Amino acid sequence: MNPVEQIQDPVVTEIRDANLNYLMLAQQMIRSDKASAIYRLGISQSIADILDSLSNAQLIKLASSSVMLTRFRFDDAQILGLLTQHNKGYAQSLVHSAILMAGKPVQTIT
Repeated sequence: MNPVEQIQDPVVTEIRDANLNYLMLAQQMIRSDKASAIYRLGISQSIADILDSLSNAQLIKLASSSVMLTRFRFDDAQILGLLTQHNKGYAQSLVHSAILMAGKPVQTIT
């Protein structure tokens, strides 16, 4: 796919919009309560510091990538199952999944 077709691809446009929304929300969360944002976003202190320092122009430039900047934090079926199965004890499942996700390593800059 050439760059002109890529710009016109509605999926790429949606990805860019999602990226910008995510980055703006992440930055707002970090500026409001950094410790909570680090936990909720599943990012490291260094990534939080970088996101906090980005200007609006830098956020837009970063968001304009054609790849998703976010990813699922639950890479295993157990956590996904706990979040999606609405059986008895759903509140307990949410707490259990939060505990499991908290034990996962945060994203690092490589």
